[in-house]
Amino acid sequence: MGFQLVETGDGTAIVEMTATDDMANVSGFVHGGIISTLADPAMGRSLRTLKPGVTRAMSFDLKLNFINAAKIGESLRATGKVVHAGRRTAVTECRVEGKGGRLVATASATFAVTRDKE
Repeated sequence: MGFQLVETGDGTAIVEMTATDDMANVSGFVHGGIISTLADPAMGRSLRTLKPGVTRAMSFDLKLNFINAAKIGESLRATGKVVHAGRRTAVTECRVEGKGGRLVATASATFAVTRDKE
């Protein structure tokens, strides 16, 4: 799908992609499922920056709020951030932005995690 992990930090990860014609919905904008598919790995990758490390993470809850339509050909940036990191679960949030930082969607997810032993 052309996702690129462009940056990671302490509890954060940024994933980018450029929307292609095959990602369009019937109205000609980027399908919501594609936006969801971009937000999920941004949030999941943000978990991989935690200490002690996360060896496995599986989302079991995912919520998206669609704010603005994304256009085909537009570069989209998803910034995932860890909100809470427990021993067995973690909560994350994400902003998906288009050109000029225009907010396309927000997301949140809860993950079941397995962490390295301290």
